[in-house]
Amino acid sequence: MKLVVQRVTNASVEVDDNIVGQIDEGLMVLVGFGDCDSEREADYLSRKLAKLRIFHDEDGRMNKSVMDIGGKLLLVPQFTLYAHTKKNRPSFHKALAPDKATVLFDYFTEKCSEFVEVETGEFGAFMKVSLLNNGPVTILLEKEFE
Repeated sequence: MKLVVQRVTNASVEVDDNIVGQIDEGLMVLVGFGDCDSEREADYLSRKLAKLRIFHDEDGRMNKSVMDIGGKLLLVPQFTLYAHTKKNRPSFHKALAPDKATVLFDYFTEKCSEFVEVETGEFGAFMKVSLLNNGPVTILLEKEFE
């Protein structure tokens, strides 16, 4: 499972000219699932994401989590995180099948919402993602249990 985590001032996702998810201060997260991923990875990364200390404290140090600041998450499903680019045209054979990935994305969203408020993009839709990266701060999180 792969997450691209961006600390944002605000972010939104639009599908068919309608905003389907929108947050102010928090984290915009691109979420990808590999063909071996399960609820175990989702459990681990939901906790890690909620507790990731990448917001400034009173001394200007990255010492606060999205929970600490009362921020929100915007989770955006993105199978292209599993692109294999050996040749010029990407292959996505290592991504989890869409029917299974939809279920796992919903599970991950539910687990994250145990910690903070969550908005999402729309699985399988063509999305326009807008964000104002704060920093910029962008962190890659990955987990694959054997």
